[in-house]
Amino acid sequence: MTSLDRKTRGRTSHQRLQALDAYLAHSERGLLTRGDGAWARAAFVDLGFGEHPWTTLESARAFRELNPGLPVVGVELEPPRVESAREHADALTDFRQGGFELPLRPGESVRLIRAMNLLRGYRPEEVPAIHQTLGGALLEGGLLVEGSTDTPGAVLVAHLLRRVPEGISREALLFHTDFSRGFAPVLFRDWMPRDFRRRVKPGEPIHAFFADWTAAWQEVREAGHVEPPEAFRHSVLRLAVRIEGLVTDAWLLEHGYLLWKPPGGVFR
Repeated sequence: MTSLDRKTRGRTSHQRLQALDAYLAHSERGLLTRGDGAWARAAFVDLGFGEHPWTTLESARAFRELNPGLPVVGVELEPPRVESAREHADALTDFRQGGFELPLRPGESVRLIRAMNLLRGYRPEEVPAIHQTLGGALLEGGLLVEGSTDTPGAVLVAHLLRRVPEGISREALLFHTDFSRGFAPVLFRDWMPRDFRRRVKPGEPIHAFFADWTAAWQEVREAGHVEPPEAFRHSVLRLAVRIEGLVTDAWLLEHGYLLWKPPGGVFR
């Protein structure tokens, strides 16, 4: 089993994951607010919060607007980071040392795990086992979010993996841009999750996805939709005609999100 034994730079900045928080609050409201049985005290776990716990605390505030009693656990490998973060702990917020085998206490349950900007130093073939280990801590129906962002959080791509009776379902890929870097589908290639980053090449399904999206983007630009938000929205709508599983929710498109839920789940 792969262990979390590789230090990360931990240079997480304020609001780096704000867009991901907004997506989860919009699209996973039921997950964040569910309160029956073991869900009543099920936590959000932020794995690898970094040198400072800014994103853990920001997410706690965002999610508690929906669920004021939500327990939040920040997990980090390096003890000094944990000790420093503990000055921000309170009755609902805890910080613990640990890795992929989450440091949960007896009776604790988990509804949501975030592991962003954590696996870039791992080999692609290690990723499935890491997903399985993390997903095993979730309640059935719980969600694991794993992927990468650029430093300011302007560009994001993440796996959305759901705990199902059979194990972990590779439910969707989530793309987001705030348009501060303009927009073209190629913008996302360097921020793909670790197991896809080197696979955007001919013959791979993810390459075909990007080729179709790029063609759609070029077509809408030729039709006069050149401003980044407009080009994004129209390119996704055009792409949805070509491939199955694109979610064309108006809020998502307006705010720069592409959610792709391929039938049968995201390919390996």
